[in-house]
Amino acid sequence: MLYFTKLGIGNPSHDYYVQVDSGSNLFWVSCAECGKGCPDRSELKGVKLTLYDRNSSSTSKVVSCGDNFCTSPSIKEISDCKPDEKCNYHFEYEDKDKTSGYFVKDDVQFQKASGNFQTSFTSGSVIFGCGTQQSGNLNDPRAAVSGVIGFDQQNTTMLSQLAAAGKVRNKFAHCLDSTKQGGGIWAIGEVVEPKMKYTSPIVSNQSSYNIVVEKIEVGSDVIELPTSDGGVLDETSGSSSDQIIAVFDSGTTLAYLPPKLHEPIVKKILATEPGLKFKKIDNGMHPCFEYSKNIDEKFPIVKFTFKNSASLWVYPHDYLFWNDGAWCHGWMKSAGEDPDILLGDMTLSNKLVVYDLENQVLGWVDHNCSSSIKVKDDQSGSDYSVQYHNLASSDASNPRLLMSFVLLVTAAAAAMLQMISI
Repeated sequence: MLYFTKLGIGNPSHDYYVQVDSGSNLFWVSCAECGKGCPDRSELKGVKLTLYDRNSSSTSKVVSCGDNFCTSPSIKEISDCKPDEKCNYHFEYEDKDKTSGYFVKDDVQFQKASGNFQTSFTSGSVIFGCGTQQSGNLNDPRAAVSGVIGFDQQNTTMLSQLAAAGKVRNKFAHCLDSTKQGGGIWAIGEVVEPKMKYTSPIVSNQSSYNIVVEKIEVGSDVIELPTSDGGVLDETSGSSSDQIIAVFDSGTTLAYLPPKLHEPIVKKILATEPGLKFKKIDNGMHPCFEYSKNIDEKFPIVKFTFKNSASLWVYPHDYLFWNDGAWCHGWMKSAGEDPDILLGDMTLSNKLVVYDLENQVLGWVDHNCSSSIKVKDDQSGSDYSVQYHNLASSDASNPRLLMSFVLLVTAAAAAMLQMISI
């Protein structure tokens, strides 16, 4: 399941539904110039697609190639800018979805926590992409939204821009509900409740949220960790080059394991219930089987242990999903020889996950994400409860296309802006 939220853009403001993604940096929405290159309808309940028209906003400005934003390293990687032209971009996601367009600057409106279970609106000026061409699942009407908002560590994200302007804290959190209700909360600022149970340092000098894996267990069995040279990691003397890295990525639905970890993990999970009858679903993309018993009682918990003895438990109801009359597991094999583990929503849901860029740590705690959390308003010093939201969901059978709404909220950092996200 992927998650999306609503925000306002322009003056006068219009509503846009955008996917939230901690694994990328680009914030973009489809523009009026897009035409047939962008989706014109969405089958998500309650979602109306809006094309951004910069000519109808009194505060919209085109970003030129000479702007400092356009000359930053992360933008130069995706732009073929020429002097005196618009700052353009061409971006490809890990799943091969593509977007291209040019950058504009305009006011973006968010919901702000203003009391217990109360929000008001606030705004900030942000540079974002005006998308003129989309491809892949971005154009699929079963899960079409108006754009994507990236939250990785690069200094060109919306969060980084607002934090640099002193308007928000440079930290955010999400609580994503993967139960039948779906939905959740995406909060910019400091979360004060629930308290984090585990924290682990973020690997430095990376754009994504990477932490070091020290142990993986399937039930009571410990999985041997491979090294870069193909051997097995000795946990007592492993060097930095032998470290196994896990990437936290809310923009990915399932979990991806390198081949040397995928086989033993999946083998041990399925060995707990011998004699399973497998069937091919989605052209064999997802390994599925018929099963009528309680999955949480019969299948093992998968436990990842990171630096600082921080443990993340992935329960059977997290990694098994119902699809076309069968249970399918979401442990996918990474393409090629990528040594990193990619942990998507399957493993991050039903937990409050905090991305603290100020202190360079990730934190998490199991939590009922269909309930509420508390955020701190740094302007007043007050703590406010924020309620879970769910606006719409898709009926797509492909888990890559399942979408669920979250509330985007800010908890103000400094004078002008306070944000809360769902």
